[in-house]
Amino acid sequence: MSDSTPKRLVIATRASQLALWQAHHVREQLLTLYPGCDVQLLEMTTKGDRILDRTLSKVGGKGLFIKELETALLDGRADLAVHSLKDVPVELSAPFAMPVVMRRDDPRDAFVSNTYEGLHAMPEGRVVGTSSLRREAQVRSRFPHLTVKPLRGNVNTRLRKLDEGQYDAIILAAVGLKRLGLAERIRSEISVQDSLPSAGQGALGIEILDNRNELTQWLAPLMCQASADRAWAERAVSRTLGGSCQVPLAAYAEIDGQEIFIQGLVAEPDGSVVYRAQAQGDRQQAEALGNQVGQALIAQGARDILERLLPDTFN
Repeated sequence: MSDSTPKRLVIATRASQLALWQAHHVREQLLTLYPGCDVQLLEMTTKGDRILDRTLSKVGGKGLFIKELETALLDGRADLAVHSLKDVPVELSAPFAMPVVMRRDDPRDAFVSNTYEGLHAMPEGRVVGTSSLRREAQVRSRFPHLTVKPLRGNVNTRLRKLDEGQYDAIILAAVGLKRLGLAERIRSEISVQDSLPSAGQGALGIEILDNRNELTQWLAPLMCQASADRAWAERAVSRTLGGSCQVPLAAYAEIDGQEIFIQGLVAEPDGSVVYRAQAQGDRQQAEALGNQVGQALIAQGARDILERLLPDTFN
């Protein structure tokens, strides 16, 4: 190795099975780039991992999964942290930065059931489990005859609860099941038209301190610009709308050449009202277009929902 390559890197990661898969994936990529580097994992349990009896929207939201990891960056125990981008708050406070978004995998939600082929096949009163207000609102809107109940725990815990009969079906991120070798549990992938994804779903982000210029350079080969453009557009929608899991909101972007197409959604938690907006334009304007979609949703009437659910942000 030359002097311009890293000798040792420490990755902060949650200790959950899925988070460890993600951290090991990044470790393998780094070892391919820098074979002589000593790449270690620092496993941590976050507040979001410890609180399993309440939904995230009621206990503080997405930041619960990254605070401890950011502390490890600040005190020097770790050089970088690996996150599911959908779990990262849309505003990163100083002195943190996210210079890398890796190639995005399947962004769709997955329908998992031992009995039914899909939501459309479930009879009245059957129980669907989900941890997400976004998923819940869209299920309630399209399938009002179904009962939706909260579902917490890691992937295996959620599957166990399904197998025990506590739920007739559950909805999870397709990418998580595939990364854990559990793709066979997916009964069907839910189209983005039926369940618009969360901003950044399926993508991994790498967080560092913003003054680590040499680290930014070392990590640069892991960057996927197309995935980043999509993610920044989606996160711009979310940022305009308050960026909270306390609100059923979704954002999804697709790229075709130099064009980017962005969809956004805000709904009442019970699915009784769903606002949708979209925009299309040059992908170099991804964030501006995402903001445009967010503003269009507010203009339609989403502000009423936001003011009620996020009073500190919109009142």
